[in-house]
Amino acid sequence: MNLTVTGHHVDITSSMRNYVMEKMDRLERHFDKVSNAHVILTVEKDRQKAEATISVRGATLYADTTDGDMYAAIDLMTDKLDRQIIKHKEKSQSYHRKEKENLVS
Repeated sequence: MNLTVTGHHVDITSSMRNYVMEKMDRLERHFDKVSNAHVILTVEKDRQKAEATISVRGATLYADTTDGDMYAAIDLMTDKLDRQIIKHKEKSQSYHRKEKENLVS
């Protein structure tokens, strides 16, 4: 997976970058067809915002979260993406299953 991490009004430290990479690697556990991911970390006064766009085969998934802590925002964002990937994977598998059942009938 090609991962890009950028920051708006925040310096991306190596520990932050490693944390994002560790969390995004978890997404490949469910669906190995993730080609690239772009994560943007933003600080606006008291709000820490994490947003990501990932490209998987057949779709582009987006999630964003806002929290008081940047690491918590990253956790929530990856949880949202994880649920979206699982849903996308199930949808594509059920579609292919219907095609095979129609051919057998």
